[in-house]
Amino acid sequence: METRHETLKQGQRLRARGAASNTAGRFEAAVHVAFDDGWDLPETDRLVATEVRLERARSALAWNRSPDLPFDRSINPYRGCEHGCVYCFARPSHAFLNLSPGLDFETRLVARPGIAAALERELRAKGYKVATVAIGTNTDPYQPLEATHRVMRDVLEVLWAHRHPVAITTKGTLIERDIDLLAPMAAAGLLRVGISVTTLDPGLARAMEPRCPAPARRLATIRRLGEAGIAVRAMVAPVVPGLTDHELEPILEAARDAGAVAASYIALRLPREVSGLFQDWLAAHCPDRAAKVMGRVREMHGGQDYDPAFGRRMTGEGIWADLLKQRFAKAVARLGLATRMPALRCDLFCPPARTGDQLSLF
Repeated sequence: METRHETLKQGQRLRARGAASNTAGRFEAAVHVAFDDGWDLPETDRLVATEVRLERARSALAWNRSPDLPFDRSINPYRGCEHGCVYCFARPSHAFLNLSPGLDFETRLVARPGIAAALERELRAKGYKVATVAIGTNTDPYQPLEATHRVMRDVLEVLWAHRHPVAITTKGTLIERDIDLLAPMAAAGLLRVGISVTTLDPGLARAMEPRCPAPARRLATIRRLGEAGIAVRAMVAPVVPGLTDHELEPILEAARDAGAVAASYIALRLPREVSGLFQDWLAAHCPDRAAKVMGRVREMHGGQDYDPAFGRRMTGEGIWADLLKQRFAKAVARLGLATRMPALRCDLFCPPARTGDQLSLF
C-alpha cells in the first residue's frame, strides 16, 4: 500500500498550491505523519510536482438524480484539478481513488483519453434519449493539462458531430482555443457556457485559486466568447461569507460590462475533508477573519460546517443566506442580467453516418 503523509516530507516545498497538507481520505485505514528523526540524509529542496496518470475510460456519461441540478448527466474528462482551489467541493471525490483530497487532488491528476470514443458509443445506443450534458461540474475541463491531453477537445468534436446540447462550466481561459467549435454550436442553440469569477482581488484569487487565470483574464474570456456569439453566464461561485460576499455586486457589474448575459451564485460549500483544508487555509492566509468566516458559514448551514440537504446546500439558510439572495436578485435586475438561459435544442440530435452504414431513403 502506498504511503501518503499529512504533512510534507523532508525537502518538499509548495508553490502555487491551494492545500497545505495531504490529509488522508475518509476510506484510508491509517494516517501517516512525516517527521525528521535525525537519521535521514539531507535532501535538496524540491517542489511538489504535478503527476498525470492515464485512465482508459469504459464509459463517459455520469448520471445523477439531484433535484438541485438542472441536468441529469455529465462528463468528466479529468479527475482532480490542477487549479488547486482550496474551497473546491469536488476534493472529496479523490478519496474514491485512494488519494488525498488535499495536495493529491491538485497534484496527482488523472486524464481520460479515449473518453470521446466511449461517449460516441453511448450516444449511438438505441435506447439513448438526448438531453443537455454538463461538463465542468466536478473538475474543470479546461485546467492546464488540457493543453497537452486535449481530452475536452475530443469530447466537443463528438458532441458537435452528433448535434448534442452541452453546458460547460470553467475558470480556464483555454476555452478560447475551442471557439471554432463552440461558436457554431452556440449559433445552433446547442451550447451555453458559465465562467466562474469568485473575486476581483488578484491577490486573494492567487492565494485561494492558485493556478487559475487571474480575475481580469477571466473577464477577458467572457468578452471574447461574447464577441464570438457565445452567450455566457457569470457564476459568482462560491460566495465566501465574510471574505468575498461584499464583492457580489462588483463582480456582477464587471461581468455584465464584459458581455455576460446571465448570472448565478452559489454559497460556499465545505463537504467532508474540504472543511478542514479550508479552515487551515483561513488560519494561514486570513487569521484575522477566520472566526468571522466560519461563524457566518455555520449560521448559513444550521450551525454546521456544511448541510448537504437538497434545496439548502447551495444557498444556505437563515438571515445571511436570505440577505445574499435579496442582494443578488436586486443586482441582476438593476444590471439587466438574466437568471436563466434559454433551453438548449434537443431536436437536432442525430448520430452521423459511419462508413458502411445503410443510407436513408429520404
